[in-house]
Amino acid sequence: MATAERILTEPVPQEIEKKPWRFDVFAHLPWLKGLVRMRSFQFLVILPNLFLFYLFLIAGFFGTPIGNRNIIIVFVWILWWFVLIAVMMPFGSRLWCTMCPLPFFGDWLQRRSVVGVRSGKSPGTLNKFFGLQKRWPKRLSNIWLQNFGFLFLATFSALLVTRPLVSAIVFGVLILLAAGMALVYRLRTFCNYICPISGFLSLYAMTSTVELRSADKEVCLKCTTKSCIRGSDKGWACPWNVYMGKLDRNNYCGLCFECVKSCPNDNISLYLRPFSTSDVALRGYDEVWKACIMLMLAFSYSIVLLGPWGWLKDWANISEKHNWGGFGMFAAGQALLALVIFPALFYLSIRLGKWYARADDVSTKELFLKYAYMLVPMGLLAWIAFSVPLIMVNGSYIVSVASDPLGWGMNLLGTAEFPWKPLWPQWVPFAQVPILLAGLYFGLRGLHKVGSQLFKDPTQLFRSMIPPAVLLLGVTVLFLKLFIG
Repeated sequence: MATAERILTEPVPQEIEKKPWRFDVFAHLPWLKGLVRMRSFQFLVILPNLFLFYLFLIAGFFGTPIGNRNIIIVFVWILWWFVLIAVMMPFGSRLWCTMCPLPFFGDWLQRRSVVGVRSGKSPGTLNKFFGLQKRWPKRLSNIWLQNFGFLFLATFSALLVTRPLVSAIVFGVLILLAAGMALVYRLRTFCNYICPISGFLSLYAMTSTVELRSADKEVCLKCTTKSCIRGSDKGWACPWNVYMGKLDRNNYCGLCFECVKSCPNDNISLYLRPFSTSDVALRGYDEVWKACIMLMLAFSYSIVLLGPWGWLKDWANISEKHNWGGFGMFAAGQALLALVIFPALFYLSIRLGKWYARADDVSTKELFLKYAYMLVPMGLLAWIAFSVPLIMVNGSYIVSVASDPLGWGMNLLGTAEFPWKPLWPQWVPFAQVPILLAGLYFGLRGLHKVGSQLFKDPTQLFRSMIPPAVLLLGVTVLFLKLFIG
């Protein structure tokens, strides 16, 4: 898989050798390491989500069609989304992948086991897997399909987040697709290259305060078994096809902890680290466009939901207005903004920065890839700022729906009649502004860090940074204008 090939063949970037401080969690909490080494660990954390997803599907197909009375809408698009984007991503990396139920049935079909390990030999591994075990096409071994998949779902978000049946169908299709691909392709090909959720998790995991890494890379490089990626009688081959000896970014580590179980040298640990300072290297145009897409979708949603243009909201709201002509204009405009207009503006800022810095010895491509990191923390914090009113205004629905998940008139917890009441709506802008300013700060900080690796002359560095920094500042001002008027 190309994800693994990037890790196995690329040299460790120079910036990785100068990491900031790290706190070894497993060394200080040995009980936690013992917990994740249990063969049943991942199944036990997935099991509650399997139950919830089953309930969501039942609610989507058979529950009330009223979105704010159905658990699949309220728990997924209000509660889960906020926890995922505002808590899990910045503080837990790809922790959702640890407990995600989507690939569960695919893993079971491949392994024919829920908890135990099956020794043997399948292509590239020391475990016995079932299915055709084909390689994923090399030309598709990137996150472009995830980029377009997420953009497509986001375009139809009005249907997805208001119609329980539509959400149930999408989740059902994803589960079936993950299971079907597991019978044909190796490991978690679905998660690596298809899952639209995985695509943005891989990007924003770069900012997280958590990382799973080898304690000593020299030990990994001298290891003859490479059990972390190939598997052993104690753990499955890495579902993400990651070799811990050269893992230097969170992007493609799904925190399944199989490597912790299989490593014969006990050389893998969980670390805490500062926010948005360690993984700063985007390594392909697919990742750069993911950063552009995510930032512009947060901007587009903010315009539609928070802006004063009612006609635009009507165009986007195809689920109620059924104005397909207007919706087509909205969809085309959003796609152009995310795929063409903003990437072109970013490219222009890079060309201007290179010209102003007289950086003839640095390629435009290298600057484009390196400086794109500034969009990652800005994008994540823009999404968090956008999601704050989502939970503060609509959070009370969680209380009532918990008692009546299907909207059938039940009152399981005695809270079914809990009234809708926004939580301190007057304080929403006071939460959004510092979050956005933090995004600007970490974006500029990241820009300076990657620029310092390219330019030794402070004047040249400063000049190269000015145009992209102005672009980032302009994006921040536009967000602030939408959020606080």
